[in-house]
Amino acid sequence: MDKYVTVSELKEEMDLELVAGQSGLERHITTTEINRPGLALAGFLMYFPAERVQILGRTEIAFLSSMNEAEFKDRIAALVASELTPCLVISRSMDTNPILYEMAEEHGIPILRTSLSTPKFISQLTTFLAIRLAPEILVHGVLVDVYGIGILMMGSSGIGKSETALELLKRGHRMVADDAVEIRQISEDTLVGTAPPLLEHLLEIRGLGVLNAMTLFGAGAIRTHKRIEMIIELEQWDDTKPYDRLGLDEQKKRILDVELTSITIPVRPGRNLAIIIEVAAMNQRLKRMGYNAAKELSEKLMTSLQDPIED
Repeated sequence: MDKYVTVSELKEEMDLELVAGQSGLERHITTTEINRPGLALAGFLMYFPAERVQILGRTEIAFLSSMNEAEFKDRIAALVASELTPCLVISRSMDTNPILYEMAEEHGIPILRTSLSTPKFISQLTTFLAIRLAPEILVHGVLVDVYGIGILMMGSSGIGKSETALELLKRGHRMVADDAVEIRQISEDTLVGTAPPLLEHLLEIRGLGVLNAMTLFGAGAIRTHKRIEMIIELEQWDDTKPYDRLGLDEQKKRILDVELTSITIPVRPGRNLAIIIEVAAMNQRLKRMGYNAAKELSEKLMTSLQDPIED
């Protein structure tokens, strides 16, 4: 089913004033794109995007005020007569011809009002809709914030993800979600993970049961959401499998439409996974800053091989 936000939810979340059209508060907003209907008010309707939230700013209100009553009704009909139009929002708490409110009531189109300027409101509205309408997926894993890097730990059940998260919490890092992670794609290359409401702040440790990370470690030990920058796959050590020892071949894993750096860490007794993940996070930060130790070593080796051997 396609995702949507109702006009009623928009009104409550952004603290908007309802001016008219209460019967249409359950209309659906299905797109993050916003429209300022200047061309439609001028009479050009060929490409009018009726399915978007329509914003009436100072320019649009001034233009409407310059029209006579017949022209006003004709131009406003394009905004309120479509079944696709979710709502109209007037910025700067401005008022306009009461005919607009009457026509909106007649067609069941909500008219909302905000005290914000048009650019500021559009910015906040776009952010709100981008988060609420973003594609999302639920994955099995643990999401932690280590040195500012969002790391999604994945692996089979019982491999040690939650225990590693517990050790990271003790070392001063922060947890976002344990066992289940809701991931939203809020832009072309950005994934943000959160915990499902039922599991927020909770951590399951076999033998101990369910723990509340915020109660045990304080509010500074948890985050409500975090951008995911890399994936760490935990798997049982396999002596027959060749594991990467240099880090030259960077693996990628796709979640939704975003490719993320992926590292496979083999697990066996004696390996301190928390320290390994800390180092992986620091190394990822260095790569983000343009330094890659594996590539530097490779370049030094190539240079030494190309140098002539002296007698």
